[in-house]
Amino acid sequence: MEDSHSHPASDTPSSRVGDAQAPADTAGEPVTPRLNQTGTGIKPKAIPDPEADLGDPSLYFNRELSHLQFNIRVLEQALDEAHPLLNRLMFLLIFSSNMDEFFEIRVAGLKHQIALGDESTGADGRSPRSVLSEISELAHAQVARQYQILNEALIPALEAHGLRFRRRGEWNVEQRGWVRDYFEAEIMPVISPIGLDPSHPFPRLVNKSLNFIVELEGKDAFGREGGLAILPAPRSLPRVIALPNALCEDGFREFVFLSSMIHAHAEELFPGMAVRGLYQFRLTRNADLSVDPEEVSDLASALRGELLARRYGSGVRLEVADNCPEELASFLLKQFELEEADLYRVSGPVNLTRMMSVLGEVDRPDLLYRPFTPGIPKPLLRKESLFSAIAAGDILLHHPFQSFAPVEDLLREAARDPDVLAIKQTLYRTGADSTIVSALVEAAGNGKEVTVVIELRARFDEADNLALASRLQEAGAIVIYGVMAYKTHAKMVHIVRRERGKLRHYAHLGTGNYHARTAKLYTDYSLLTANPTLCADVHKVFQQLSGMGRARHIETLLHAPFTLHERVVAMIEREAEHARRGRRAHLIIKCNSLTEPKLIQALYRASQAGVECDLIIRGMCCLRPGLPGISQTIRVRSVIGRFLEHTRVFHFHNDGRPETWCSSADFMARNMFHRVETAFPLRDRKLAARVRKDLETYLVDNCQSWLLQPDGTYRRPQRGDSAPISAQETLLYAYAAKA
Repeated sequence: MEDSHSHPASDTPSSRVGDAQAPADTAGEPVTPRLNQTGTGIKPKAIPDPEADLGDPSLYFNRELSHLQFNIRVLEQALDEAHPLLNRLMFLLIFSSNMDEFFEIRVAGLKHQIALGDESTGADGRSPRSVLSEISELAHAQVARQYQILNEALIPALEAHGLRFRRRGEWNVEQRGWVRDYFEAEIMPVISPIGLDPSHPFPRLVNKSLNFIVELEGKDAFGREGGLAILPAPRSLPRVIALPNALCEDGFREFVFLSSMIHAHAEELFPGMAVRGLYQFRLTRNADLSVDPEEVSDLASALRGELLARRYGSGVRLEVADNCPEELASFLLKQFELEEADLYRVSGPVNLTRMMSVLGEVDRPDLLYRPFTPGIPKPLLRKESLFSAIAAGDILLHHPFQSFAPVEDLLREAARDPDVLAIKQTLYRTGADSTIVSALVEAAGNGKEVTVVIELRARFDEADNLALASRLQEAGAIVIYGVMAYKTHAKMVHIVRRERGKLRHYAHLGTGNYHARTAKLYTDYSLLTANPTLCADVHKVFQQLSGMGRARHIETLLHAPFTLHERVVAMIEREAEHARRGRRAHLIIKCNSLTEPKLIQALYRASQAGVECDLIIRGMCCLRPGLPGISQTIRVRSVIGRFLEHTRVFHFHNDGRPETWCSSADFMARNMFHRVETAFPLRDRKLAARVRKDLETYLVDNCQSWLLQPDGTYRRPQRGDSAPISAQETLLYAYAAKA
């Protein structure tokens, strides 16, 4: 979406109603104004099934299969011509990255469960073996489809726009010469072929590394007969290399794959030997970390050891080039103790995620989303000090449509303000070069009391978080690793400032991480507040995290693992009671995942009572909607678009006294019972109404929505003659800066 509209940015819901000047879509043509017109009136009361057993496994979808379905919806974006071409490639590569993690964690977990002989099942009643079998069938089909999309749709379309991937057989004389020089200068010095014989056993290969299995013929310098060798591609080398412009055809930007370069010059790595075959392969390993809280005295040290082990966990998936002979594929499966079902033959590079570098090397804004400038709420523009702006009233930011900079600026101002005495903050995923961490370091250096609760076990960010912890400790900050048995996932800042001889408290509460880069890509809410009750509750949560003692009474916040689950169930039940009394009853839940059985059962009971339930669940959803007598008033949609939907919002009509909560927690057992989470109410009516309007925008989206069906499939809404409505475009138009 462009940032050149003439209308001023506005925080009021009414600004979203279309007028004569509509935003422009990615093609530069006017689009129909997006109107919020969600129907939430009273509908005929559902007839509940009094005999229904809400614990019946048939009422639940399997969590892992639902997760896989989300990944498939991401892949579908690569075919959606509403996205610019390079962003379609990006979605295809994100699918690869998502599938890597799915195998590293979810499939690995199922395999480990089977290995232990654990046949326990989830709410859906599916055995681990049956789930693994269905995952294999689905994953094989979708991976094959992914490469078909790449080879038959995206690569030809990119070439039509002047971006070409040159295969070996397509190199001209000059290009072959340049590739040879590159190979000798950049690849040959760092690559290490490993011959397989009794003194050279099969090497231990790093998780997800690019490797080649090589068939050799002849005798080497020691008189050894040729056989097999393994050729690991150095991880330091790029997987896609841009050819110099002088060697590209006019009007083209051209690339070659590292694997093609190695193929072309493989015999130089085995002088005097004949290379009869060379085939790519990649092993995905179990990458889940296991730290036993009863056996660990130093979490940081234990994690450092686990991070090394992660690179060499047990194998869970083997990808090979589709031309790899059967006997070599079988040989590799045997080495990694895998079965035929774990083998994935691919028609292209085995490590597609590394193609993401192409997006950064191509200067083609015409093939990418149009840039925009995030908006800044008016109260922050009127005040010189962020503290005075927040003291005047709560401020709500909706990222990425509105800037994350005020959150960073608040920490920087606090670090330099002589009246600020103390800063406390939680960090989950922050980034290695975080400006927020720099502000905390500066604050500690300026003599502030700085306490940081760092969750070291944020998956795949453990190494960054260990480095951040060391940096903060060296600066003099107090660093706490949270509570051993509970990940600290809450997003909170607490600042104490002396004003007119008294201490005043300020807080930030959010649904997303303190990460400037993802704040440009993920949708999240940030609340800046000086509300005394909210700030006092934040202070109490920090005291619980840093000290010892029983849970203290918290006035306003909902707090996992203590009150969040119980209170959310109670609010759902309250809505059901309103419906039973013949009153209008409606709830909207927006989160990333819905898997916790008791919350699902509460929603089933609410639907049986006649509550209209609109659920916006981006990823996993184990609830089965649309079942007569059980869930016929429940609608579930997943929205996937330019930005990753990440907000967690719970809205309850409450008989005309609406309540709107934002949270760091999803509707999952881990969030409710095994993490430190918070949910905070929006007490300001205008802010609550604004968020309600945001939710309604998602409920009328007919461009990026997928509707969950009773059979577990997802379908796009039928648009018919209706105007196209994109929630994310609407929010961009509402909140982003207008030049």
